[in-house]
Amino acid sequence: MTSTQPIRVLTVDDHPLLRAGISASINTQSGMTVVAEASDGQEAVAAYRAHRPDVTLMDLRLPKQNGIEAIAEIRRDFPTARIIVLTTYGGDVQALRAFKAGASGYLLKSMLRTELVDTIRLVHSGHRRIPSEIATTMAEHAGDDLLTEREVDVLESIASGNSNKLIADCLRVSEHTVKGHVRNILSKLNASDRTHAVMIGLRRGIIEG
Repeated sequence: MTSTQPIRVLTVDDHPLLRAGISASINTQSGMTVVAEASDGQEAVAAYRAHRPDVTLMDLRLPKQNGIEAIAEIRRDFPTARIIVLTTYGGDVQALRAFKAGASGYLLKSMLRTELVDTIRLVHSGHRRIPSEIATTMAEHAGDDLLTEREVDVLESIASGNSNKLIADCLRVSEHTVKGHVRNILSKLNASDRTHAVMIGLRRGIIEG
């Protein structure tokens, strides 16, 4: 017997107009409804606990608690939660982090108009959804060595324009240690120089712009 209950959706984004647009689009569809909205990661976790939606749409760049942290917290307490990431950025590292945290789907915001509804239905039915271009990029880098947390810290500091000496002072390590981290970063990312490494880091979602 087919259930007649609508798919109950929680939408999480810090931009009110985008949230309103997503909710309006969902609420015009047959068989689904928005039961709650949230504007940051902490609100998302609280809203999930209060409403227990069937599907959650989660932006990643959120105030107070980012989307990946919110996904991990929700999935820790509710292992069957079905969460779709909505993001502007298609980096493979960011996508990998989201899926490791427990996301079931990944959707670029440029695809919302054409693929949002189908993705909600697909994930609600127990399937995963990864756009082909992101899946391809993830496959291309599947064998790569990921940067360590400290290497990500160094790359973020390079992106801020800091010298090795300033990075060393900030991280309370020697300049020699920082130089070693920079060599590892360039090698792992197959980057020709520091600027190239930052560009790769931003494109792949290793660091945020």
